[in-house]
Amino acid sequence: MIKPKNFEDGTDEVTIISSGVVIEGKLSSKGNVRVDGTVKGDVNVNGSVTVGESGDINGEIEADIITVGGKIVGKLNAKEKVVLEAKAVLRGDLITKILVVEAGAKFDGNSKMGESGSSVPKPNLPPPLTK
Repeated sequence: MIKPKNFEDGTDEVTIISSGVVIEGKLSSKGNVRVDGTVKGDVNVNGSVTVGESGDINGEIEADIITVGGKIVGKLNAKEKVVLEAKAVLRGDLITKILVVEAGAKFDGNSKMGESGSSVPKPNLPPPLTK
């Protein structure tokens, strides 16, 4: 079972988009959001976004922590962490500091780990050996 995370301000309030609910358009929140229904549009949250097993999002998601148990088609941008649970399906790219992929999760896209918006430095490799 997915549980919301507490943040520095001490709040653990969660806005819930229940199963059977369909939202078309942008969704913004200053608190945590749990999606068990369908969102067709971008989601921007100052907190955590949790997509339950019945949740379905088609759009870009920006949040501190993103936990996926359902289906997402779109780009994820998490300031701290992305968790793809066992039944998660993600079709799209993601940017985060920490990526957790549980056995059984499906991920089709590219991932970039590090600071959001920063470029990943190339490794410092020795020159190739010559004969």
